[in-house]
Amino acid sequence: SNQIRREFTVSESKNINPRNGGRQGRSQRRSFGDQKRGDFEQNQTPDLQEKVVFINRSSKVVKGGRRFNFSALVIVGDREGKYGLALGKANEVSDAIRRGGELAKMRMEKISFKGHTIPHEVAAAYDGARILLRPASEGTGVIAGKTVRAVLEAVGIKDVLSKSMGSNNPANVVKATIAALKQLRTRDEIQRTRGLNRKAKEETTSIEA
Repeated sequence: SNQIRREFTVSESKNINPRNGGRQGRSQRRSFGDQKRGDFEQNQTPDLQEKVVFINRSSKVVKGGRRFNFSALVIVGDREGKYGLALGKANEVSDAIRRGGELAKMRMEKISFKGHTIPHEVAAAYDGARILLRPASEGTGVIAGKTVRAVLEAVGIKDVLSKSMGSNNPANVVKATIAALKQLRTRDEIQRTRGLNRKAKEETTSIEA
């Protein structure tokens, strides 16, 4: 009988998971490796395109084991010059992505550009990340890394040349790209700020001719 009791206690102790607070059985939470980013890569709506740029996992050691938290950097755009960027945090990957998408839709901003490419060359930096964007001819496509490409495609730029220098932290690269896009100005906007009237000039030149 003593031998049977020992076998029972040993088998029972094997089923206890100390990382799960001593609860019996296997944890129902999926591991971070199982939750691939490709499952949440894009979520397209009729008007907006939502894309996950980066997912980060952080852990905290507690009495019963480790507690995981996830943060998702999500960008939303309508491909017509409007975009929104936000960082969602939650205990699960799907909840973090959902919160990031909701916050990004509430923080939409407008970028100035016309046609298929940007109007002029622009460069910007954020912390250790530096981004250079140059106009490209039609049919070139988006020549950029995956982080910069996510921003440019969400905004709606189809042809552009880019170069990322310095830090490759996705959060800093995205913010540097957005800082560069905010510097863009079209010809009409520049003439308006300088007080020039393009139509009046054209009329005067036609009259003189």
